[in-house]
Amino acid sequence: MKLFGTDGVRGVAGEAPLDEITILRLGSALVRVLPHQGPSRLLTGRDTRESGFWIERTLARGVRAMGGDLLSAGVVPTPAVAVTTRAEDFDAGIVISASHNPYQDNGIKVFSGHGQKFDEGLERQIEALVADPHFIVSPDASAEIETHEIVESYSRHCTAALPVAGHVTGLRIGLDCANGATTTVAPRLFRALGLDVHVIGNDPDGRNINLECGSTHLEALRALVREKQLSMGIAFDGDGDRCLMVDDQGAVVDGDAIMLILALHLQRTGGLARNTVVATVMSNLGLERALEANGIRLLRTAVGDKYVMEAIRDNGYALGGEQSGHVIVAEHLFTGDGIVTALSVLRVMAETGRSLRDLASALVTYPQVLVNVRVGRRVPVAEVPSIAAVIDSVERRLGTEGRLLVRYSGTEPLLRIMLEGRDQHEIDTWAHEIASAATGALGAG
Repeated sequence: MKLFGTDGVRGVAGEAPLDEITILRLGSALVRVLPHQGPSRLLTGRDTRESGFWIERTLARGVRAMGGDLLSAGVVPTPAVAVTTRAEDFDAGIVISASHNPYQDNGIKVFSGHGQKFDEGLERQIEALVADPHFIVSPDASAEIETHEIVESYSRHCTAALPVAGHVTGLRIGLDCANGATTTVAPRLFRALGLDVHVIGNDPDGRNINLECGSTHLEALRALVREKQLSMGIAFDGDGDRCLMVDDQGAVVDGDAIMLILALHLQRTGGLARNTVVATVMSNLGLERALEANGIRLLRTAVGDKYVMEAIRDNGYALGGEQSGHVIVAEHLFTGDGIVTALSVLRVMAETGRSLRDLASALVTYPQVLVNVRVGRRVPVAEVPSIAAVIDSVERRLGTEGRLLVRYSGTEPLLRIMLEGRDQHEIDTWAHEIASAATGALGAG
C-alpha cells in the first residue's frame, strides 16, 4: 500500500486513502514508528477545508489508541506547525491540508521533531503498518483534542525575516490569503509591521479555499494591484507554505524570480553558502543562466520541496525552492514558508531601496509551456513506444536550446509535460504532440 506521495498523503476526503479507517490506522502507525521516550506528543494544524476537523479527530483517536497525545493548533499555516514542532519539542507535527487543491481534497503531511518533513524510510514503515492485518487499532479511543495556541509565537518567528520593517512602513501592498490557512496570521502580521495592506481571499467558508484566488489564481490579485495602484501583491496558497507575487504593473513574479532576488542579495551580503541555489528540474532555464552569470551554481533536484530540503540540509546550503513558490530560506526553516518568503523579499527591497519590479527584472525567462494529461494508468513513458518516439523526435529538434521534462504528478493522476525553448509557438506545438500521444496511450477516457 503506497500512501505517501511527494507531499504526504493526499486524496478526496472520505475516500481511500483518506477514509476513516485508514486515517485511524495511520495515526496509530505514526506513533509506533516515532523514535521517542515515553508517550508521544504530537501537534496538528489544518487549513480551512470543511473536512479538516473530522480528519483531525480521527487522527486523534488513532494516536491515543497507541498511547500518544495530540494537541491542535487549529487553522494555521503549514510552516507554523513545523516551527512549533521543533521549538517546543513535539515528537512530530501533522498538517491536514491539500495545499493548492480544491476543497474536496485533503491531505496529511508529517514533520519530524526537527521541523522537517518525514523521510521516505519512515513513510514506508508507516505504510507497511497500515497495511499489516496483524496491526490492530482500537476504534474506541477518545477523539477529544486540546487546543494549543501558536499564532503569536509563529508570528514572532516570521518577523525575524524583516528586522528593518521601518524601511517599508506605509508600502501599499495587496495580500491574497487564498481563503486558507494564512487568514489567521498574515493580514494582522503585515499590518503590525506598518504596511498598508489591502486583503482579498480572506473569508473562508470551508469550500472556497483556492477558489479563483491564491497563488494558483492570480487574476484577482493582479486586478487589485492595478485598480488600487499598489506597489506589489503577495499571494499565498491554501496552506501557506508557498507564495507568488505580482509587481506594481500586475506582472507575475514567480518562485524562480524570488529565488534569484534572494540569491543575489545573499551573495552580496555573504550569506549564500557555497555559492549554490537548489531548485527542481521545473525551474526555468533562465534562472540557471542568470545565476551562472553571477558565478552562482544551480543544483537541480527531483520535483518536490522535500527533495530541495534534503539537498539544502545535507550540504549546508542557504537557499532553494520551486518555481511554484515553495522557497526555503534555511536561516529560518527547512521547509517552504510563504510569509517568511514574502518578508524576505520585502527585506531586500528595504535594504536596497529598489522596487519589486526592478529586482525581478534580473530574470529573463525562456519561453515555457506546461501541459497536463489526465491518465488512467501510470506506465514509464520510455516503455510506451508511441510516446517514446514523439519524445525522441522533440528532443532532437530541441537540441541544446531548451529543456524537456515529462513526469507523472506525485499528487494527482496527471502526466506533466514541460518544454522550454527559444520560440513559444514551436514548443507549444511540440508539447501538444507529446500530449496527444500520451492521451491516446494512457488517457483516462
